[in-house]
Amino acid sequence: MNYELTIVMDGKSTPAKKKTAGEKIEKLVKTNKGKIVKSDDWGSKDLAYTIGESDTGSFMYYELELESEGARTIPNKLKLEDDVIRYLLVKEEK
Repeated sequence: MNYELTIVMDGKSTPAKKKTAGEKIEKLVKTNKGKIVKSDDWGSKDLAYTIGESDTGSFMYYELELESEGARTIPNKLKLEDDVIRYLLVKEEK
């Protein structure tokens, strides 16, 4: 099944933190027997409202091929990541 994952990190995140988060996502997807089809860094944007102390967010987008069991596991792991302030995992419609 195909999924889309968008994560939001603090807009002041360094390129090193973004790279580390990307590596964690990649490892998490592989652990759940999936693969990343496409990834894209959307850059920093102003948030509609302040989240914690962040008023800007750094957006990263992933297209994933993943089993449904893995899709249930990934949000639980993302909740534990300190650098990720928001995420959205949705199933692609055919």
